[in-house]
Amino acid sequence: MSESTGADLSFTFNGDCYEGAPGQSIAAALMASGVRELRTTRFHKEPRLIFCGIGVCFDCVVVVNGVANQRACLVEINQGDEIVSSK
Repeated sequence: MSESTGADLSFTFNGDCYEGAPGQSIAAALMASGVRELRTTRFHKEPRLIFCGIGVCFDCVVVVNGVANQRACLVEINQGDEIVSSK
C-alpha cells in the first residue's frame, strides 16, 4: 500500500471535480472516486466502464481536453484535465 504524497491532481469529468494520484489512469482515478459509468452505448444507452483494462477494447473511450477516442484505462490523468464521456 502506497502512502499519499499530498500531490493529488484535480481534474473534471463531465463537469464534476475529482482527484487522483500522479501516474494513475483516468479510469482508475474515476473508479476510486465511485464513478461506475464512463459512457453509454450508442443505440441502447447501456452503461460502460472498463472491460479489459489494458487498451484492447474500446469500452472506456472518453474525450480528454478535446481529443476524442482516448482510452481511459491507458491515459494518465494530469492536473486540470477536462474529461467528458464519448458521445
